[in-house]
This record gives sequence, structure tokens and C-alpha cells, in this order.
Amino acid sequence: MMKKVLLFVIIVAFLGADSVMAAGCAEVGKRVATQEKGVLVRSKLVVQDGRDMCAIVVVIPARNGEKLRRVEAFVPAG
Repeated sequence: MMKKVLLFVIIVAFLGADSVMAAGCAEVGKRVATQEKGVLVRSKLVVQDGRDMCAIVVVIPARNGEKLRRVEAFVPAG
């Protein structure tokens, strides 16, 4: 029984860390979308070159007859 509880605590600790980082990515995504005057489509935590990064996708509305633009950005998490 004790082993199951310990395993559960370890799993929750790791999932909690990812959830906090993912929430941070959402905030970073909102900031990037505001800077680009666009709409946040996706923000998720990824590992790139061994570093935690936020993959941000923003869609910028069309202006003056131009097409929509889709912008992808990778920003360090944290």
C-alpha cells in the first residue's frame, strides 16, 4: 500500500510541474498574440534541444486585402 501511495505522489509531482509550465506557456502565448495583434491558436510545452520551450501559434487577421498570417514562435518556458 505504501508503495502505491509513494508512486502516486511522484506521478502527481511530475504532472503538476508540467501543468505549471503549460499554464506559463498560455500566458506567454497571450502576450505574443497581443504583441502581434492576433489570436492565440495554440500554446504548448515542448522540449527542443533539451530545453523546455513554449510553442506558440498565432493567427493574425487579414488587413488591406492581405491573407491571414499564421505565425509560429518558440519561446523559452519560465
